[in-house]
Amino acid sequence: MFLRRFEPRTGRTTAEVINFIMWPLAVMTVIHRIVVKAVNGSVTDDYAPVYQAALAFLNRHDVYVANFNSVDPHYLYPPSGTMLLAPIALLDPEKSRWLFILANAIAVIIALFLLLKMFDLAWNSIAAPILIFAAFSTETVSNTLTFSNINGLILLAEVAFLFLLLRKKDLWAGAAIGLTFAIKPILAPLLLLPLVRGQWKVFVTAIGIPLVLMAVAWPLAADPMAFIDHTFPYLMESRDYFNSAIVGNGTYFGLPVPLIWALRIAFAAMGAVSLWLLYRYYRHDELFYVTTTAGLLMAGSFLLLSLGQMYYSMLLFPLLMTVVLRNSVMRNWPAWLAAYGFLSADAWFSSRFVEEGRAVEYLKPTYGWSLLIIVIFAVLVNRYLTAKREGRLDRGIDPDFLVDADGKAAAVVPAKV
Repeated sequence: MFLRRFEPRTGRTTAEVINFIMWPLAVMTVIHRIVVKAVNGSVTDDYAPVYQAALAFLNRHDVYVANFNSVDPHYLYPPSGTMLLAPIALLDPEKSRWLFILANAIAVIIALFLLLKMFDLAWNSIAAPILIFAAFSTETVSNTLTFSNINGLILLAEVAFLFLLLRKKDLWAGAAIGLTFAIKPILAPLLLLPLVRGQWKVFVTAIGIPLVLMAVAWPLAADPMAFIDHTFPYLMESRDYFNSAIVGNGTYFGLPVPLIWALRIAFAAMGAVSLWLLYRYYRHDELFYVTTTAGLLMAGSFLLLSLGQMYYSMLLFPLLMTVVLRNSVMRNWPAWLAAYGFLSADAWFSSRFVEEGRAVEYLKPTYGWSLLIIVIFAVLVNRYLTAKREGRLDRGIDPDFLVDADGKAAAVVPAKV
């Protein structure tokens, strides 16, 4: 009976065969990233300053004492975030770090299954193991676990926010994103979505929860004003190391300040045009609109604001998942060349081409985010110009292969996988 499971006929369909192939690869990749790569750790240790801050908070010691003249990871979370993370210091540093790694890995997996549900894909479809294998093979998930930072939980909050927003669960959507604001405001650009969709209740919990948590944490912290006086000014600066934003890499490579600003303005303009086209012609195609707009907002914030780090790119997973939609802006090879730039774990340092390799390595995520914004802009503008030329703007700007014989937009559904 056991040996029969290995007979060729157990793979009755192509989907079954792909599942047989991908699930072992996905499971073993997840185990390796957690048990080996993450537990081994790295020279970059994002967890140590968080643990020390949590320990100091519990013992009523000063938290905001970082020396910002060094390039080591600094503790930058506000008192509300320190309070939320304080329980990690109840265990010894090693066991606490392992549990934190596990929590973030589980959060990533839950987020991926929520994405499958959002796009109407079953957990037992071939999409599930492919998605898990692909996600845990990226630099962003691998380094999030290895550096032991909180981005896995932030991804879960982002996907939960989008999932609940689409289902009109406004207060719960606001709660999901509001908890992240209590730690760091990286998802703040996504508040444009409930703003333009008129889902005002989102703001009740999105703003209320971090304010309440800050009010509770402020008197419990030993040095809350030091966050304002010492840490907050640093957060407003643009550093020239470990910073893949235009301003960070531009400063590192010595670009003239006017050129840096010209690049930021140019990409901001492309982003603004893309946002307008998405709102004008796609806001009623809710799944496509919300996920594509979210990806554009996040990519733009990584590229244009003061700090962008490559492992933030997991927050673009909802945009990448739109590839299963027939009208996705991701159905072209330049989009996935861009994804290679901000997701690939390949190191481009070269002993033969030293300067060139170093430049590609440091600029890879910057190029990836830039190309992604260019692709979205180019696809949407081309669709607009084509529809205008053909006199069908009143029926939308989807490409002609999505328009039926009567000139009406065909229903856009996820591809069956």
